[in-house]
Amino acid sequence: MSSTAGLPVFLVDALPEGPAAVLDGPEGRHAATVRRLRAGQRLVLSDGAGGLADCDIERVDGDTLALSVRRAWQEPPPAPRVVLAQALIKGDRGELAVELATEAGVDAVLPWRASRCIARWDDGPRGAKALAKWRSTAREAAKQARRSRLPEVGEPVSTKQLAALIGAGAGALVLHESATAPLTEIPLPTNGDLIIVVGPEGGITDDEVAAFTGAGARAVRLGPTVLRASTAAAVALGALGVLTDRWRT
Repeated sequence: MSSTAGLPVFLVDALPEGPAAVLDGPEGRHAATVRRLRAGQRLVLSDGAGGLADCDIERVDGDTLALSVRRAWQEPPPAPRVVLAQALIKGDRGELAVELATEAGVDAVLPWRASRCIARWDDGPRGAKALAKWRSTAREAAKQARRSRLPEVGEPVSTKQLAALIGAGAGALVLHESATAPLTEIPLPTNGDLIIVVGPEGGITDDEVAAFTGAGARAVRLGPTVLRASTAAAVALGALGVLTDRWRT
């Protein structure tokens, strides 16, 4: 069975049920005009939820590609599921945090309204626009990384809501510069949700740390240096081996 490594990935609402498929719309336009794919080449269709189809391009007609399906399959869900609770960050640094975390293998993102956040998302159009940018960033980063699953970017949560989620999860780590426990020495769950909490530019308050550790989280440090709020999650995911061994042995 031939490998699909390196093949371009395109998102579809649903995988084809038979031996033939059509790729059109924005994804078809991207395949035909940006990637300049032609008949005889291969691509992979993804439903963003673990379903994949290896396809040959039979014909390109404008922005529409006629495909034949070699095989289709479903990848198993991740275990454990890694959820990033990312504090809101001003400007495009929030989108950078989502992009890097997606490339590093995160399974879901929760925007967190921390008390020291400079960025403020309201419940109106401005907040909806900011959330839409995070979701679009996750989608595009997942495509770029050729991931079979798109990270879910949830609605913004308060500190109280996040503490409740921590209490219901399988484990939680709060990245904090004053913590003494190294990230790589903490026992990790093998199932359920592992929540990783990253604070804003101004840091996590003592009250927030107390709320999270009281709900069962562990405060941990990545190393001797202080990372930016936009890069800390990706570094933590790399240190945990989310993409490579989930978890270390």
